[in-house]
Amino acid sequence: MNSVELSVPDPSLLGAVQRLCEYSKPFQYGPEEEDLFLAAMIENVQWHTRRSEFYGNLLALKNFSVQSMKTADDCANIPFIHANFFKTHEVLSVDRRDVAVHLTSSGTTGQKSQMFFDAWTIGAAHRMVDFIYREFGFLAPDAKTNYLLFNYETAADAKLGTSYTAHYLCKYAPAKEIFHVLRNTGTGAHEFDIFGALGKLKSYEQEGLPVRIFGFPSFMYFTLCRMKDLSMPPLQLSPESLVMFGGGWKGHAREAIRKEDLYDMIERQLGIPGERIRDGFGSVEHCVPYIECRQHNFHVPLWSRVFIRDVKTLEPLGLEQPGFLNFVSPYISSAPAQSVLMGDLASLHEGKSCRCGTPTPYFIIHGRAGASASKSCAVAASELLRRTPS
Repeated sequence: MNSVELSVPDPSLLGAVQRLCEYSKPFQYGPEEEDLFLAAMIENVQWHTRRSEFYGNLLALKNFSVQSMKTADDCANIPFIHANFFKTHEVLSVDRRDVAVHLTSSGTTGQKSQMFFDAWTIGAAHRMVDFIYREFGFLAPDAKTNYLLFNYETAADAKLGTSYTAHYLCKYAPAKEIFHVLRNTGTGAHEFDIFGALGKLKSYEQEGLPVRIFGFPSFMYFTLCRMKDLSMPPLQLSPESLVMFGGGWKGHAREAIRKEDLYDMIERQLGIPGERIRDGFGSVEHCVPYIECRQHNFHVPLWSRVFIRDVKTLEPLGLEQPGFLNFVSPYISSAPAQSVLMGDLASLHEGKSCRCGTPTPYFIIHGRAGASASKSCAVAASELLRRTPS
C-alpha cells in the first residue's frame, strides 16, 4: 500500500512531527528515532501552548517548560490531561473551519468524549494503521472478502468512533459484502441481529472466501454461545480470515470472559487460526493504534510512548508495575491531547520478553473502566491502593 501524502499544518513549526509520522516501520527504532521523537514532542508542546489558552495556562500552572526536556523519557513530565476531561470540554488548537472529522467515544452511559481532528491529525492516525496492517501482513488487495461487523450500523455521516474505525478497516481487503450485526432500527436505537449473524457465518463458510470480523468482543461471544445453544456444528471459515476486536465489552462486562478463552472459542467454532485473532486498543482521545502481535501483546509503535502512573501519586512507575495508562504522542495538532491519562490499569514490559520478536515495549491491560457491573476501574484502582505501600 502506498503511503498517503500528508502535510502538517505548518512545516516550519512541525517539521519533526512530519518526519516522525512518516516512518513506515512501526516497531523498529534506535537512538536516531529517539532523538526525533523528542524533537517532535517539543514542537508539539510549543504548538499547543501558542494556540490553546487552556493548554498554555496548564503548563504555567504546572511550571513546565520544554527546556526541561532532554530525552524521550522526559516526556513523562509533560502535564497530562485525563481522558474524561474531553467528555465535558471542547478544546481545540486549530480554527473550527479546519476541522475535518468530529468523532465521539462509544461510552454506553454518561457524557461521551468529543474530539475534533484536522486533516493532518486524522490522516496521520489512518496512515499509522496502514503501516501496522502492512507490518502484520494484513493487507489483501486482491482477495475478495466478506465482512461481519459487530458494530453499530450507522448513517454515512456518523460520528461514533468505533463505527468509523470499523468502516475504515474494510479498506484493506476488497469487500464482497458488509453485514452489520447491530442493526439500525431507524428510531435512534440498535438491535442485535444474532440470527442474521449466524446465517451470514454459515453462508460465508459455503462461499469459502476470507471473512473479516471486526467490532465488540461481547457480541462475538454471544453469537458463539448461541451456536452452542442451537447445537450448530463448528464452521470452517477460510484460514485467511481475520478477527479484529475493539471497544471492549462496554455494558456487557458482567458476561466478560478471558480473551484467551474467547480466542479459543473462535478457533474451535469458526476455524480461524489464533494468530489471525487480534484485539485493538485505542480511543478517540488518542488515535495511535495499538494492535496485538501474534502473541497477543500490545507493542508500542515508534510514534508514541507509554508511561504507567502510580494510582496514588500519579508519578511514573517502572516496568511490570501496575498503574494508570498514560499515552504520549506528538501526532495530534488539532487539540492538546498529546499526553492523555486513561482510566485503564496497565503495566509496561520489555519487548524482548515477548516471543513474537518485536523489540519495542508492550503493555498489558489489567482492567478497563467499568470492568464489571459492580467493579469499575476506579474501584479496581482503590483495591490496588490497598496493596500499595504508603
